[in-house]
Amino acid sequence: MPKSQITSDDSVVGSNQNLSRTRTRRGTEETRKSLVLLISLVFPLVGFFHLTISSHLPKFYAVCSREGAKIYTVDDNNTVVQCLVVDHMFIVDTGSLAEDISSRWIAKLASPLSVRYINRGSIIVPGLTDSHAHILEYGASRQLFLGDTKSVEEIITLVRQYISVNADMYDNTSFIEGWGWDHLSWSVKEWPTADAFESDLVVRDRAVVLQSKDGHALWLSKRALELSAPLPREIEGGAIFRRENGEPTGVLLDSAQSLVKKPGLTERDLLRHFTMTIDDALSLGLTSIHDAGYRPVSLAFFERSIQTWQIRIYGMRHFDEKGPYQGNLSTPIINAGNGRLNVRSVKIFADGALRSGGAALCTPYWDNPEEKGFMRIEEQLLHDVVIQYLLDGWQVNVHAIGDCANKAVLDAFEDALQYVNVSALRPRLEHAQILTPDDVIRVGRLGVIASVQPTHVTSDMWYAEERLGPERVKGLYAFRSLHDNGGILAFGSDFPVEDMNPLAGFFAAITRLSPDGTSPKGSAGWFPEQRLSREQALRGMTINAAYASFAEDRLGSIVPGKLADFVVLLQNVMTIPIDRILKTKVLATVIDGRPVYGYI
Repeated sequence: MPKSQITSDDSVVGSNQNLSRTRTRRGTEETRKSLVLLISLVFPLVGFFHLTISSHLPKFYAVCSREGAKIYTVDDNNTVVQCLVVDHMFIVDTGSLAEDISSRWIAKLASPLSVRYINRGSIIVPGLTDSHAHILEYGASRQLFLGDTKSVEEIITLVRQYISVNADMYDNTSFIEGWGWDHLSWSVKEWPTADAFESDLVVRDRAVVLQSKDGHALWLSKRALELSAPLPREIEGGAIFRRENGEPTGVLLDSAQSLVKKPGLTERDLLRHFTMTIDDALSLGLTSIHDAGYRPVSLAFFERSIQTWQIRIYGMRHFDEKGPYQGNLSTPIINAGNGRLNVRSVKIFADGALRSGGAALCTPYWDNPEEKGFMRIEEQLLHDVVIQYLLDGWQVNVHAIGDCANKAVLDAFEDALQYVNVSALRPRLEHAQILTPDDVIRVGRLGVIASVQPTHVTSDMWYAEERLGPERVKGLYAFRSLHDNGGILAFGSDFPVEDMNPLAGFFAAITRLSPDGTSPKGSAGWFPEQRLSREQALRGMTINAAYASFAEDRLGSIVPGKLADFVVLLQNVMTIPIDRILKTKVLATVIDGRPVYGYI
């Protein structure tokens, strides 16, 4: 019998918290003998397997399932295989262990091929991407998180507690910032005011700036308003809420948020926010993040710290609708830091958000006939800027929520066809929330990418019909219609607006249900005809997201020649009952063939 060129490690892929590599010498020898016998019986075509127990992961190795095909490659045919083979940073082979891997590699290798096995019931998928997120904002939001609060009083209590446990907040000159309030989820669904902070002796007289859940509204204390004075009477693309006497109430919408004067972030702040975000992202299986609208301070930090990262970042530069055009003043950043940083797109805001009433609608809000929302940028300027950025070679990604905003953006993309190959530059509708039937078709026809956030569906479905009416709401989050009309859907979460966990988006896309299994339309889901299949949802988190960042030749699927970015999941989310999907944990996150969370 020829000497085998495959070694098998009896350790399985998993978290350090769940598994121990400690073995006694006697136990190791007994385990080795037992597994050699077992493997030789299970895989007779491979021959004798020399078993090694080692915590060291070689540069050349295979990862396999003992249960057959459990690796979802997300190739063009959605192939599922038993093994993948990694050589340094790259996937070099996939297939079955007995019939493919052993026959192709035994003769080539001078030393045995190390094989690692995933847990029974586990699967491997390509590295997951969040196509629309806010990296530093997420880290900042973890400091004083206001999500799930039910009243103004509860928030004031959280602010007081935050001051009490943070010594650097005792100074009244310090700015206190928080994130996540949502007045539509409160028992009294009214906008908050600056007066609310005055009732608490600890909080009053302090500069408090609290960001809303959707990121489109700020709630300021009186002190924060004073420090930001004088405020203009009106501002294009935003709103300053005022009392009848003209005094600001303390709420600023959209463009008006830029009027707040507060200290800039220190290097320590940037590092803390970044580290918190990336640690959470890796633990959830994210290997790439698209940062939607970074500021210059963010990019400078990314470039300074690039050698310390373990994740991939695709950056969208923020376009200031009040400032000059700058697309000709810089060049894209391609594969800096060994492929960790790419910046070749711009993010433009067309309108505001549905929750705060800033989404630009073609006809008035159903629950507020006096309002249609607003464009944050004048339509002709939007048209001209979109075309100029495309002409200068930038991918253009436009935040568009309302049907009127989406139409204006698609008009600009369509007009750009006479100047540039629009599909080659892969323009994106960020959110693509409310679309007319004609514009759903136009997205696919123009080759525009729909960058969507499935968890927005399950957040907004509870109030959306009241806001839009029974007919227009049918065009909200029309994912299946977009897909069936040729649209490419790239998934994101918009964190910290929504849960960072990509499986939360996966669940929402295939069920249109809240995590507790409910919806306003019943257990079948909210407009169930817009549900996606599991395969379609997985593609939105992997290969489609890679395409949306010009990386489909390197990332997004487990095929030979691509970088070895993959994730091991505890359960098979492609087949298990839907009520188990959100209970699925990440056992290992691998980037460039090296574990960055858990181990293999």
